[in-house]
Amino acid sequence: MTIVARASNAPILALTCGDPSGIGPEIAIAVWQARDSAAVPPFYLLSDPALVVARAQMPGLEIAIEHTTPEKAAEVFSRALPVVPLKARFHDRPGHPDAANAAGIIEAIDRGVDDVFAGRAAAVVTCPIAKKPLYDAGFRFPGHTEYLAHLAGTKVGKAVTPVMMLAGPDLRAVPVTIHIALSEVPGALTRDAIEETARITAQDLRTRFGIAKPRLAVSGLNPHAGEGGAMGHEDEAVIRPAVEALRAEGIDAFGPLPADTMFHPRARAGYDVAICMYHDQALIPAKALAFDETVNVTLGLPFIRTSPDHGTAFDIAGKGIARADSLIAALKLARRLADNESHAS
Repeated sequence: MTIVARASNAPILALTCGDPSGIGPEIAIAVWQARDSAAVPPFYLLSDPALVVARAQMPGLEIAIEHTTPEKAAEVFSRALPVVPLKARFHDRPGHPDAANAAGIIEAIDRGVDDVFAGRAAAVVTCPIAKKPLYDAGFRFPGHTEYLAHLAGTKVGKAVTPVMMLAGPDLRAVPVTIHIALSEVPGALTRDAIEETARITAQDLRTRFGIAKPRLAVSGLNPHAGEGGAMGHEDEAVIRPAVEALRAEGIDAFGPLPADTMFHPRARAGYDVAICMYHDQALIPAKALAFDETVNVTLGLPFIRTSPDHGTAFDIAGKGIARADSLIAALKLARRLADNESHAS
């Protein structure tokens, strides 16, 4: 992949704080501490500064923090963690999610998206959120990704279809169906869903990942990809026609392939992304291969969004033991995708 040098005056990355009761604030601090050793691209943190200061006082996390604006954050980054203050204030209780924090969590996401559309940020990187405290506060979206798609739709004036990709050093994997019960997957799996997911994936691989002709390996749903109909009808009746339609459009898709033989090293060398039929079929191999380096990328948005591949980790929040590897990888990938997109345009 071509890596494009970033202009010195290019917008930097917006990092949202996530749920302040989780590990988001402390891994943001840890990433800033590792900015030189890990070659972290410049970013600013959208958060309540008082909470960041409190977390920075934990053992081993003492750092300089400076309030700033998105436009001035790049100047601050080398000497202090740039924090762009939110209007909302957080209740700081690590490990204890609180619906009272919902306003600030959502404000950070809103402002990150606003900054990208206004040219103040090159991409949005999000720290993890939890659904329940948001639901308790009246949040009506299934999750983070759906809310980002809603915000994007309001900006561009039309519906936006988001696609989840787990991107690691050895595997990119995309699930067609995501957060639904396994028993609901066969009914939700349609030709249209497979084709739309594959089209969006191919488009973003070209324009943002710099892959001129992406190769899409499409998994089957059933064992042995249905074995010719002996183990379910979906592979032949739904998945294969979708693959044939994609190939007719000029997309280099092939399958359905038995999922149990798709992820060994020789198989992975033959494709750029695995299009999988359900959540765990995609996420288990991605996380097994590189849990600490895999990044959640939302394709199909009119801006770049990445996130660590883990959750809020309330059980270890505030203990200073959370690993920041996935957030570092998310920031680096966001920067690379933004540079590639800028170069392509």
